[in-house]
Amino acid sequence: MAALVQALESSVNRHPAEGLLLSGGLDTSVLAALAARRQKPYCLTVAWRGAPAPDIEYAKKAAARFYLNHAVHYFGEEQLESGLQAVVPVLGTFDPMEIRNSVACYIGLQAAREKGLSSVMTGDGGDELLAGYSFLFDLTPDKLAAELAKMWSNMSFSSLSLAKHLGIEVSLPFLDSEFKSLAMRLDPGLLIEKHNGQTYGKWILRRAFESILFSDLVWRVKAPLEVGCGTTALPSFYEACISNSEYAEKKERYLVDDKVRLRSKEHLHYYEIYRRCVGVPCLSAANVAKCPECGGSVKENTAYCRICGSYPI
Repeated sequence: MAALVQALESSVNRHPAEGLLLSGGLDTSVLAALAARRQKPYCLTVAWRGAPAPDIEYAKKAAARFYLNHAVHYFGEEQLESGLQAVVPVLGTFDPMEIRNSVACYIGLQAAREKGLSSVMTGDGGDELLAGYSFLFDLTPDKLAAELAKMWSNMSFSSLSLAKHLGIEVSLPFLDSEFKSLAMRLDPGLLIEKHNGQTYGKWILRRAFESILFSDLVWRVKAPLEVGCGTTALPSFYEACISNSEYAEKKERYLVDDKVRLRSKEHLHYYEIYRRCVGVPCLSAANVAKCPECGGSVKENTAYCRICGSYPI
């Protein structure tokens, strides 16, 4: 465990940043602890105004623990819509799950830039490298190893594209080549374990930082960014904003005209941005598979469409 801490601290020192997008989850709390030893980054937490946002409480606790300057950036409907107009074409997707997470990341990076920060650290990669996702918890060691290897070969992070679009640098210490190499060699049995009757991923990381972080930060259950910042409420928001008749008419029209199957009013809103900025999905090459839900390109032998979010296909 000491080797893991040392490797991650070295990575943080090799990839310094002026700011940190602090969710108060395990990964960003660990980065706050390590960065505070030398860099003292300015911490930002984003939250949709008026929605439940549990990240705020945890992030405040993590920032206070390591004496870091911290601000909560609340965003409303206007900034949300402005963010969507950037995120959808930059990422080339109208997948609601991807967008709920990525628009919060975009707004956080944008807020950092407005505060004069030229570089921002994120916790991207921790869940992929160290088995943080709950769908991995019941796999046998062999199947876990195989699933992780598959995940590692397809890892992609929207923060890189979004930061480039905004003209700022993003630092991803978990994806440093040396740390990544160490993480990929870990025994899968060290990644998922029980603690007080609860199954946790990233078990070795939690144990390694148990004496450094508060207990409720170390053993906080993994929650997607959309849950922590409040954008998980977007389906209900668009359900109220778009009438049933408008949704029914447009859903049928886009199915007939574009061969795109929409699943919700939220999906419709994102697709209309995508359609206007990117166009109707189509095959990008002859040697790729076609998504049956939107007609866009997907990799062979994959069950997920990155364009429309359809799963399984």
